[in-house]
Amino acid sequence: MARFENKVVIVTGGGSGVGRAASFAFAREGAKIVAADLDEAGAEETAAQIELSGGDAMAARTDVAVSSDVERMVERTMHRFGRVDILFNNAGIAPRGTVVETTEEDWDRVMAVDLKSAFLCSKFTIPIMQKQGGGVIVNTGSNCSLHGYPNLAAYTAAKGGLLMLTKQMAADYKKDHIRVNCVCPGVIVSPMTEKVWRDEGKDPEKMDKSNMQTPEEIADAVLFLASDAARQISGVALPVSGVHPW
Repeated sequence: MARFENKVVIVTGGGSGVGRAASFAFAREGAKIVAADLDEAGAEETAAQIELSGGDAMAARTDVAVSSDVERMVERTMHRFGRVDILFNNAGIAPRGTVVETTEEDWDRVMAVDLKSAFLCSKFTIPIMQKQGGGVIVNTGSNCSLHGYPNLAAYTAAKGGLLMLTKQMAADYKKDHIRVNCVCPGVIVSPMTEKVWRDEGKDPEKMDKSNMQTPEEIADAVLFLASDAARQISGVALPVSGVHPW
């Protein structure tokens, strides 16, 4: 039997990168997928590919930084599938800049997408998990949750906050049999990383990717944390960064 047979998994940022890879991986193991993303076309493509492979999935256009959008997405999930077993808070953005260089607008947007979104999605799914008798939340942190990194002030602050939110939720909801963990990648070969490179005037095709992770490698770690194999693991940051100079 597949590890996630008939489990319902919400994946934010499910339209590309790690979110898409995790959606595919969960679906291959029997899960029903909600691919939530502001990029509606990307979410629909993820869901369509899963269904073409014989799986069960739906796309949900969602601005995860907006409470009403998140609430509507969760309501649609319940209408379609009737439960939520796993929440993968994965949506994120990473504009470059030091504290001096970062605009207030960029700071607020990073905090909203990278940190507030996990608060909102958890806020609306935890009561469902409580009624069901348990569940799992996995948050996408970063090595920046653990270390400072040049020119990523807002992103590092948000990911550090996300790690502590992970620990707080793990403590608050242990009694409800809800596990909460944080996967912390290094540098992922993804559309977001490529955008950062292009913004810096670099050619993604010429970048050294030997010490970077693929979305599929991060998805493997996410599935482990979501599985019964990690049933005694909660409130931890799992670095998945290979041989990295950090």
